[in-house]
Amino acid sequence: MSDTSLQDQIDDATLDFTLGESGAAIAKLSQLKETHPESFGVWHALTEIYFSEGDYDAALQTGERALEICPSDIHINTSLSRIWVERGDKDKAEHFGAQARMLGWKDELKSPPQKDDI
Repeated sequence: MSDTSLQDQIDDATLDFTLGESGAAIAKLSQLKETHPESFGVWHALTEIYFSEGDYDAALQTGERALEICPSDIHINTSLSRIWVERGDKDKAEHFGAQARMLGWKDELKSPPQKDDI
């Protein structure tokens, strides 16, 4: 058992990816998804790496799992929209893009507008 936090392990895999070691990143995240199947962060990171690698089938599969875990996340809805664009399904791309926009608007409405102190 590792003393390293789950987020640190996700960050380590993400660093691998940014350094051009996609295979190592995918291997680390794939292992994490087995030990932490309910971790949104793991599934979303895998989605983004698969997307960047052009593996849209794997990106869609992992993105859909991330969406099941956290359907109200703006980022996974945006990711799924991008995936569907690449897969050529305009309707699904627009659906997830609209979901992301609505979630963004909901976030904006939760925050009161800033007042000018001038």
